[in-house]
Amino acid sequence: MRIAVISDIHANIEAMKAVLADIERNSVERVYCTGDLVGYAPFPNEVIELIREKQIPTVMGNYDDAVGNLRFTCGCDYKDEKAQALGESSILWTKENTSEENKEFLRSLPHEIRLDVNGKRVLLVHGSPGKLNEYIYKDTPAEKMLEYLEQGQAEILICGHVHLPYHLVFGDKHIINAGSVGKPKHGDPRSTYVIVNIEETVSVQIKLVEYNFEFTARAIESSLLPSEFAELIRKGIG
Repeated sequence: MRIAVISDIHANIEAMKAVLADIERNSVERVYCTGDLVGYAPFPNEVIELIREKQIPTVMGNYDDAVGNLRFTCGCDYKDEKAQALGESSILWTKENTSEENKEFLRSLPHEIRLDVNGKRVLLVHGSPGKLNEYIYKDTPAEKMLEYLEQGQAEILICGHVHLPYHLVFGDKHIINAGSVGKPKHGDPRSTYVIVNIEETVSVQIKLVEYNFEFTARAIESSLLPSEFAELIRKGIG
């Protein structure tokens, strides 16, 4: 079974459309999303409505939780006070510019999706099996990774949140990060997502997709969102 997993769209509708078009060209059976539909870019309603239109099963991200439940912060791990202030500005703008119907949709999102694919237990979360705002980085110690797999009771754990795609193998178990559609941090403005092929063995393709990032950057600059977000989009540095 081939599934595509997208994550961290962050209100970047231009990137999302390009990624969905690429997925259509790659013959997958299902598409899933590991959360963070909103924040940072100025198209939260458009992204949510496209997710709903395409009926893409989606787990709740920390930004979805913050906007849907009208929280003051998203629980992100900011590197300094300036980054925190920018993040809080993003939360405030997004709450004010997301419709009530779409906030209700964000509140309704589950914290996890469980699948049984060819006898393998698959768990999709945003952060970790325990916390939607916990970061599982590629260089997290192996013993901690195995704890996450045990906690999630899964052979395949698929997550987002760190905006950096990877695939790590621990014997017959796997941890996969889908990267970010709308706000990548790999030093390249292209969007990322993953195609996971689950048969007797598990293989993962990390896909890079070009899109008109300048459209999104200029839309940010034309909005009341912090203009710093536009440069992050242009450089792909999150």
